[in-house]
Amino acid sequence: MWDQRYNTPEYIYGKTPNDFLVEMIDRLPKGEVLSLAEGEGRNGVYLAQQGCRVTGVDSSAVALQKAQNLAAERGVQLTTLHRNLSELEIEPAAWDAVVSIFCHLPAPLRASLHRQVVQGLRPGGCLLLEAYTPRQLEFRTGGPPTIELMMDLKTLRQELKGLNLEHAREVERDIREGSYHNGRSAVVQILARKP
Repeated sequence: MWDQRYNTPEYIYGKTPNDFLVEMIDRLPKGEVLSLAEGEGRNGVYLAQQGCRVTGVDSSAVALQKAQNLAAERGVQLTTLHRNLSELEIEPAAWDAVVSIFCHLPAPLRASLHRQVVQGLRPGGCLLLEAYTPRQLEFRTGGPPTIELMMDLKTLRQELKGLNLEHAREVERDIREGSYHNGRSAVVQILARKP
């Protein structure tokens, strides 16, 4: 499905990085960064432009080729890993930051992945996450079509035990990210740091 969706010359989520990532960039460590569900590279390339060493993971080979093309266009290095997130093994204490922008997964897989993220961060490392909440179904301006793939702050607090949540809120905001994320949206935003 994702290869098919990304198989167009257009960058379907745009080439501009996520607004929340840009807002929080100064609070992220500049080091080894893992970007989950990287897609076409807009966030990973931006992080690389800020001096991070980025590995972007995605299940779509088509998207990752577009990510490499965008990195070349912007003159930065981006490591890409073609992997289904259900098969991803995050090495403990390997990452200075993990970025999860609209990475929507079934709840059991998401909980397992988040446990790995907590273990995978180095001391002082950060997780930056933005995702759609169940209220997004009222807006229908992007994101999964089912509540089961959405996230909420209460659940994320449980899944991210072991991290200190420095910024954690559910909010409505306008999102303009290509043709698939466009309009008023209900999101949860987290910046969490490992002690």
